[in-house]
Amino acid sequence: MPFDQDAYGDGFFPPQQFGGVNQPTSNHVEPPRPTFDKRSTAKLLRKLDWNLIPFIALLYFLALLDSTNIVNFRAVTVLQRDLKMKGLDYSVALALFFPFYAVAAIPSNLFLRKIGPSRWLCIITMATGLCMTLMGTVKTFGTLLVARSVLGFAEGGIFPGIIFYVTFWYRRYESGLRMAIIFSAATLGVSFNGLLGHLISYMGGIGGRPSWAWTFILEGLATILVAFLAKFLIHDGPETARFLKAVEHTQMKERLVQDHPSLSNEHHSRYITSAFKDWKIYVHILIAICIYTPLYSIFRFLPTIVKNMDYFNDYTQLMTVAPAVLGCIITIVAGFISDKTKRRGAYMMLFCVPAILGYVLMISTRDSHVQYAGAFLVISGVYPNVPIGVAWNANNIGGSTKRAVGIAMQIGFGHLGGVISAFLPILAQGHIVSIGMLTLSFFLCLFMHRYLLRENSRRDAEMMAQGLTLESYSEEQKFQEHEKGDDASFFRYSV
Repeated sequence: MPFDQDAYGDGFFPPQQFGGVNQPTSNHVEPPRPTFDKRSTAKLLRKLDWNLIPFIALLYFLALLDSTNIVNFRAVTVLQRDLKMKGLDYSVALALFFPFYAVAAIPSNLFLRKIGPSRWLCIITMATGLCMTLMGTVKTFGTLLVARSVLGFAEGGIFPGIIFYVTFWYRRYESGLRMAIIFSAATLGVSFNGLLGHLISYMGGIGGRPSWAWTFILEGLATILVAFLAKFLIHDGPETARFLKAVEHTQMKERLVQDHPSLSNEHHSRYITSAFKDWKIYVHILIAICIYTPLYSIFRFLPTIVKNMDYFNDYTQLMTVAPAVLGCIITIVAGFISDKTKRRGAYMMLFCVPAILGYVLMISTRDSHVQYAGAFLVISGVYPNVPIGVAWNANNIGGSTKRAVGIAMQIGFGHLGGVISAFLPILAQGHIVSIGMLTLSFFLCLFMHRYLLRENSRRDAEMMAQGLTLESYSEEQKFQEHEKGDDASFFRYSV
């Protein structure tokens, strides 16, 4: 099945289909498609995993580290004193990052699609590292706000771009596990930020800069160094991947065409408009906001719980890592099971339950040990819903341009939950808001799950009424609907 290189610009081939826009005519007789056994498929997936996942997980880890190091509770007090912050100043500094993050996400994914992941991820990671380094030179609250705003704009494309990039290589029910691994590896690494901050604290006074400034500078420089490598270690797509053999190129092409058959990959404004008109994406945005609010809230509250348990400072840092370790293990297992069972919404509803119970424990007592146990439940419930949620949304958007925009919309605007969490009280009232958010997320997932089941059934019934099945639907019939994306009659939603 041929593809149209000119439709993509610069020889860059976008995700999911190699079949593109050149589809068979009515006189075309398709040759038999090659088949690949489970052993060769497993070998191919292992090769993809080792060549793709570690480095893009490192990119996300550095981006997450740069955006969250300001909440390191060892440095916050000194930071507030040095910059003469008072009242809600600190909350404003936290929150201002997220609107600019949201604004950047959509254009960033479109640029990634146009010029290629290796170049674009290199550029925005470099910009993130530079912003982070310069944050170490701020001397006033006003300049901190400017730095946080620019950092949000620079970083806003990294996580949406990574999620979009994963869809270039993996089928719909392989992507959930990979997204879970990337999220877990990065989040677990950031959990050690307190220990890193403790080591860097000994640099306070060097060059006339406080320890918090050196934290920003060194982490920013590390991000810049890795950004230099991105151009050479990120592969733009399966067609140009040097680590794949010729037979593996063929296997990749066949697998992805079968997974998302015959949908247009053209870079056209109508597909961008289609994303903005799709109400389902807005439901996923609301679900994401409801998940990210408690996610950022527990990041802020957990150090306070542990600190109140009166452990020594170095041991306190390890105590904040323990819930994250459990949460990341559960996240990876959940991603694996979600892929194997081909279900998304049911697991998101399931994981809302322990998160709600965890917050109930937190507000029902002032015993820090019980609250600490509640934190395990919260993190074990909230963490898995981040990658499952983005996988669910990405799985249900047909056509690469619409998918690029839809993923960016969900992640970008979903992170506005960080604005809400920044102004939540750090005690019981904030936990009640988080319970409300998780409850709303549960019912939104239930609504979406039931709707998608009904819609799949409706499309099956319409096809049966015409005496057709998905298996008997010809390439010519699919081509007639190739511009409809996920509205095509042969598209079936992940539920």
